[in-house]
Amino acid sequence: MSTFYDHFERHGKGLADHVTHYCPGCGHGLAHRDLAAAIDELGVQDRTVLISPVGCSVFAYYYFDVGNTQAAHGRAPAVAIGHKLANPEAVVISYQGDGDLASIGLAETISTAQMGIPITVIFINNGIYGMTGGQMAPTTLVGQKTTTSPEGRDLTMGKPLRMAELIAQLDGPVYVERVALYDARQRLRARKAIAKALRLQVEGRGYAFVEVLSECPTHLKSTPGAAEAWIKTQMEPVFPLGAKKDCEVEPWFHRPAPSFDPEAVLALSGAEPARERGSEARASGHRLGARDRSLKLAGAGGDGAQTAALLLARAAIADGFDATHIPSYGPESRGGTSYADVHIAVDEVLNPSAAEPEVLIAFNAPSLARFASSVPEGGLILYDSTVITEPGRLPENRRVLAVPFTAIAAGLKQPMAKNLAALGALQEATGILPAARILEALREVLKYKATALPVNEAAFAAGQAAAALAGS
Repeated sequence: MSTFYDHFERHGKGLADHVTHYCPGCGHGLAHRDLAAAIDELGVQDRTVLISPVGCSVFAYYYFDVGNTQAAHGRAPAVAIGHKLANPEAVVISYQGDGDLASIGLAETISTAQMGIPITVIFINNGIYGMTGGQMAPTTLVGQKTTTSPEGRDLTMGKPLRMAELIAQLDGPVYVERVALYDARQRLRARKAIAKALRLQVEGRGYAFVEVLSECPTHLKSTPGAAEAWIKTQMEPVFPLGAKKDCEVEPWFHRPAPSFDPEAVLALSGAEPARERGSEARASGHRLGARDRSLKLAGAGGDGAQTAALLLARAAIADGFDATHIPSYGPESRGGTSYADVHIAVDEVLNPSAAEPEVLIAFNAPSLARFASSVPEGGLILYDSTVITEPGRLPENRRVLAVPFTAIAAGLKQPMAKNLAALGALQEATGILPAARILEALREVLKYKATALPVNEAAFAAGQAAAALAGS
């Protein structure tokens, strides 16, 4: 079995499902190929976890048939440490760009490297914030023009940060090398370096860091060939290639898997047993059924889906349930959809993801179009009829309620209260939680903004009334 998927679902069907989303001439494709080859050669595909934070490689999970985790911007090293300590047999790879690793995630990068725990970091350095619009990165060259340094980076903006040299000075790493991709010889060296960095982890020898000088023809405004030449003549003198640290270290990482048994952990800590989860929920008479309830709230940025999800989770916890709230903003949130998954369970939420939500609350048309088909039969689709005037054909055997969240909020002269109208409609349609408990959570969140409370409570009540009318 190959580490690369045969088809890339992101692009649909046909010829497009065999190509990545990267721009022509981008170095990510070559780095992906070499990383996949190393995973295959070592036979660790089933043990591998690839972490891709925000950046051009944000969609790496569409291409690598391994365990995948999406990390917040710059936080991949911290997530990598969590994976490695929770499952010491995992082969953990943090795949990051220069804006992510060297700027937003610099503290996490340094701290993780100094720990020296065996993980593999692949650092793609193309001298620019590629995905977010071509802004100046910590690795941008002096004189290089970007959207935030239109006259070129000058000395008042600092000089480029040499991450390989910086990491090599730390005690934790055992292997640090910088490679390039601009010709066949350099590509071979890059492939060997990536394979070595992965092997050192598999053998339990320590932390390995490979910096890859990568072409970005799009933001260089050049052809792929000219971008390769620029890497060789402009970047390489500033970022010299070669191994910066290569230690002979005996395998030392032999860590037993941690215990996840609550009673065993409590016994070790000497803590008192926690109260039985769900006891208050059972006493209150509110039942969720045989399994937990999953909900997805989705909309455009500013619709309040994330806040509504947080309120729902807080209210559920206050009512004695176990609840989780997982936000997903994503690179497509502006003009598209961002969403939050919520699970509520009497005993314990076993999976916080809501891939098949029993309830979908859609604040805009892209969210309805994207997630309606994921609601299973018997589920509820609740959408904002003010902005979704033509919902199209929705899946059959689902309960569908159209409630004008936006119009309700506009009538109260508080556009941002549309999410409370949605929660009111949800409460009326499902009775999943007592209205009083949701309002208590709202009051707690707004305790320092008391003037905003009445209009939000009014929006909640109006949402209840509208749902009752729509369902009658």
